[in-house]
Amino acid sequence: MYTYKIYNNIAEDGIKILAKNDLHIDEINPDSLLIRSQVLTDGDLNRSLKCIGRAGAGTNNVPVIDATNKGIVVFNTPGANANAVKELVVCGMLLLSRGIIQGNAYAKTLSGQDNALLNASMESQKKNFKGNELKGKTLGIVGLGAIGSLLAQTAEVMGMKIIGFDPHISVDSAWRLPRDVERAETMEYLLSNSDYISLHVPLIDATKNLISKETIKFIKKGAKLINLSRGGIVNNEDIIDALNQNILSGFVTDFPTPELVERSSSFHDVILLPHIGASTKEAEVNCAVMAADQVTNFLKNGVIINSVNFPRIKLGKTAEHRLVIINKNEPGMIGKITDELGSNKINIADMTHKSRDSIGISLIDLDEKPSKELVENIKNIDHVISVRLCK
Repeated sequence: MYTYKIYNNIAEDGIKILAKNDLHIDEINPDSLLIRSQVLTDGDLNRSLKCIGRAGAGTNNVPVIDATNKGIVVFNTPGANANAVKELVVCGMLLLSRGIIQGNAYAKTLSGQDNALLNASMESQKKNFKGNELKGKTLGIVGLGAIGSLLAQTAEVMGMKIIGFDPHISVDSAWRLPRDVERAETMEYLLSNSDYISLHVPLIDATKNLISKETIKFIKKGAKLINLSRGGIVNNEDIIDALNQNILSGFVTDFPTPELVERSSSFHDVILLPHIGASTKEAEVNCAVMAADQVTNFLKNGVIINSVNFPRIKLGKTAEHRLVIINKNEPGMIGKITDELGSNKINIADMTHKSRDSIGISLIDLDEKPSKELVENIKNIDHVISVRLCK
């Protein structure tokens, strides 16, 4: 029997999956954590903890390095909220283009007028809210993962031209892209040729202040920028300067800050959203189900699909007994482990080993159940972090 602890509000559909797989709540020493926005510290990584399921794509609220050093797998749920974010990007482009917010604000000032006067007032002023259509415009997408590739599909259907930039694009993401997407060799090319720019990259050291005065100078004059990824990807002070200089004509962000709030109170070129990019019932369910499935599959079978710190690993079960061994990625580890099994005359039915950066993991199926003494001997091998027999 494995256990879990939940932070935040995890959709009931995910909790049902845990219960169906005989996982039970343990608030003190759980085998797994399921979280959304909860900020974890090293103190939350109890000794029995084996994995963390983050119901969302970003893991900047998880101490990933500390977890890795302790052999704790950190899962995320890429793509589970992709449609929700994609729809909000489309909404953001429309809000920036059609005078919707300004028109709504004006319409609210017409309270008390009779129907004839109301219609006359609107007809006389509607020219002030004239916008432009998205069809025929160029959308630059920075980051072509689950969200970016889905956005490209929708934008193509809407008649937009698409430029994409992602030096680390995966094969799966490349397959999802419409064939007419123009591949930008540099981000500067994308910025200088796009009417709309949408950011879909994680917040890491390499992407912090990705959009700042150093890159804004390449932006096509009058372009509109949308950031629903992470706040730190954009330098807000530089964005405000770009708006003042008419380099940018609009900015939508899911990450309000004091300077942006002050700007939006006087101008309509900044649209602030209260971090609602993935806030749909459907996305919350998708993320919870995906996180629960991944946690369950790892605890019961050692399988890893979407992890930010461990390699992808999968092995069809060929025997009743499976060891999951996590070790530091050092030379000779597989030999030391198999030698220990061989010296105890335990036959290996099947096995696989994968490594990623500083960490390695082995799934080993055995024809007979290993003794507690054997498991302890493997644990005592230098650089082995943890050993467990799947239940």
